[in-house]
Amino acid sequence: MRENKVKKALANGEVVIGTMISEVRGPGIITMLATAGYDFVYIDMEHSSYSIETVADMIAVSKAHDIVTIVRTPGLSRLALSRPLDAGAEGLLIPQVETEEEVKQIVEYTKYYPLGERGMALRRAHSNFAQVKTADYIKLANEETLIVIQIESERAINDLEKLVRVEGVDAAFIGPADLSQSYGIPGQTSDPRITAALERFIRVCNDHGVAPGIHVYDMESAKKWIDAGMRLIAYSNDISMIVDTGSKYTTELKGYVASRR
Repeated sequence: MRENKVKKALANGEVVIGTMISEVRGPGIITMLATAGYDFVYIDMEHSSYSIETVADMIAVSKAHDIVTIVRTPGLSRLALSRPLDAGAEGLLIPQVETEEEVKQIVEYTKYYPLGERGMALRRAHSNFAQVKTADYIKLANEETLIVIQIESERAINDLEKLVRVEGVDAAFIGPADLSQSYGIPGQTSDPRITAALERFIRVCNDHGVAPGIHVYDMESAKKWIDAGMRLIAYSNDISMIVDTGSKYTTELKGYVASRR
């Protein structure tokens, strides 16, 4: 099991830059993103149609490159959390977390003894199918696995101190879109109430030694939130990069063709 460079960087107070994939299925996308220089990619199983087999193929490719794979899980159940880890994911992003009890359960399902009771299947992709010494390996796995909880509701914001103080949580990731819906103002992510919630989020995370993170889709927002203290930055996704870039090129070229008539 290799050192988790993203977890190490966050522990050192650094900023890491990644992106999300939720539609492109070929494992070559991981190589492309690694070549592009991303520190991490989070593979979305919450809103995509990805199967665990597809995710496992992508994770396997990441092992040959300097990029960390984080899986956004399809829920909080034991299997939803354990299967991506057994497939070799170096981190998990767990959506819709609201209570301290849920966070404690997440740690129980994702960490081995003494922090939790993750199911022990040690000769799998996460250990490169090698024979390992149990005590040494589970200690290493606990140290290197990155656990990120996603904060997406007013309830989670209000109880944030309780959520981030649970041992085993490395980072928290805020979802402004779902948060705005929770506040009864869906899509109004610039509303002062949402801005105040994000500022509180950064402050509480930093007070408890947990790295705050956010997903952004434009450079202005990325720079704004980095300056405000966000350190786990996901920029854009596969859909936006393909469609928006493609739209830019087709608009320009079709305009050129039209101008020649």
